[in-house]
Amino acid sequence: MSLVMPDFNESVIVRSAEAEVIGRAPTTIRLLADSSSTGGALSTQRVSLTDGADGARPHHHANSAELFYMLDGTAQLLSGEQVVTAERGDLVIVPPGLAHAFAAAPGEDADILIVITPGVERFEYFRHLERIAYGKVPPESLLEVQELYDTYFLTSTAWTDARA
Repeated sequence: MSLVMPDFNESVIVRSAEAEVIGRAPTTIRLLADSSSTGGALSTQRVSLTDGADGARPHHHANSAELFYMLDGTAQLLSGEQVVTAERGDLVIVPPGLAHAFAAAPGEDADILIVITPGVERFEYFRHLERIAYGKVPPESLLEVQELYDTYFLTSTAWTDARA
């Protein structure tokens, strides 16, 4: 087991009004703290999904755990081969290497705080997703940056069945 020794010596304070927002309903991502601002300790964002919207398709991180804390609403989360329903106040932590995905439950909204530790520079990843959404770059371009963002996409029958 390795221990990440963060290399920062000041508190990180992000005011809601100053956080960069990516996307628009039904999927909005509020960028809170990137790895560079936390000395590598973590990266965090808040994802708001409306009316059953998809969040992230199945993937895994080779070197980081991902924490999902339900601020409000109801979400479906893939954890390995299990799809769990999480509601306000629930916490799901997925270890490195385990497949995961998330979405608002069908017909529901979800507001999720997501923390990745140790941190990975993720803000540019989310900006890349926005460029894909607006047709500025093709979806396949994500395959070229999987290693850079420690995000490796995969297929999951459990997730596909749950979201059908």
